[in-house]
Amino acid sequence: MTSDPTFPLIHWTDDGAELSARWRSEAGVAPPRRVVLADDRTTADAAYRQASEGIALLWRGDFQNARQLLQAMARRIDRKRRKPPASPLDAFNAHRQAQAQRARTLGMLLVALDADYSIPLRRAPDVKAACQEVYGDALAPDGTGGTPSVVSLRELLGLVGAHEWRKKGVEIAALGARIHPYYGVFSPVRGEYIDLVARTPLPSQALAFDIGTGTGVLAALLAKRGVARVVATDADARALACARENIARLGLAGQVDVCEADLFPPGRAPLIVCNPPWLPARPSAPIERAVYDPDSRMLCGFLNGLAAHLEPGGEGWLILSDFAEHLGLRSREALLAMIEAAGLKVIGRDDIRPAHPKAADPTDPLHRARVQEVTSLWRLAVK
Repeated sequence: MTSDPTFPLIHWTDDGAELSARWRSEAGVAPPRRVVLADDRTTADAAYRQASEGIALLWRGDFQNARQLLQAMARRIDRKRRKPPASPLDAFNAHRQAQAQRARTLGMLLVALDADYSIPLRRAPDVKAACQEVYGDALAPDGTGGTPSVVSLRELLGLVGAHEWRKKGVEIAALGARIHPYYGVFSPVRGEYIDLVARTPLPSQALAFDIGTGTGVLAALLAKRGVARVVATDADARALACARENIARLGLAGQVDVCEADLFPPGRAPLIVCNPPWLPARPSAPIERAVYDPDSRMLCGFLNGLAAHLEPGGEGWLILSDFAEHLGLRSREALLAMIEAAGLKVIGRDDIRPAHPKAADPTDPLHRARVQEVTSLWRLAVK
């Protein structure tokens, strides 16, 4: 098999034979350099030690035993005591470092997939649909074209979990309906930002732009509130497909246009809504792009482009948590300066406190910042 930059190869030895397969990683992780075989005889201590040293374990035993082994490795990681950080920013940096190390270590337990995405292990579940949703079609209609691959068990379980969420959907009270998120598209499980959009008076019901639509939940909500036409944009292909499916499922395709754009669509609107990633930090994996906004790139892009796309008398709604402020990643003064520099003024603000479980969990490493968090809808207008 020749190497493909889209699918690098992973290599291992089995009974003296040199083998290889395509390496899959949605996080963009490079294939491990050293791979050993593991099975039901492998202890959790041995697996944890090897994984911590950067040695990957390709599982050859019972699938359910592999899941239990992964959980046992996670317990060993979570058991390690860490010195309490001195400040919220130190806590954030230490938390991200610990999470990255945890992901690297747990990502070292691997499973093989056959060409059709079946798992050649005892008691393995059928993951074909979950893999197809993320990786694409495995085989051509005539049954050709697929190749075996290897993936971390942790990622595979994430795909399966996302597949179940996609089937079940997330109930959105303000919509009176469910939104079905795709893998890698921010799921609207935190409802406070949706509630803000649901209760803020509309400046117009003629037209609205939803910038960075994701699942399409805010575009759908604006349409449900009576906005005659909503243009929803996103730059991510998976988000665009997700939004289109949700809009169609809700019967709103006649009101909502979903189109690819870096930020703004052509033209102007009396209402432009944006819910950018809330934390100005670099994502460690593509799946984190909905949470982390390096150098506040999307936030700045929205603010700096807003005046050119608002109709006279129109409003821009910026939905933003102040979590970054409590972590020491961005100050309120810096945010206000960005708004001022973009030629905008604040004409109103509505605040809401989050109700998600982490806000009430004192064991969370970021608890000090979470208990102070407020999510705001900033109503902006051109000066």
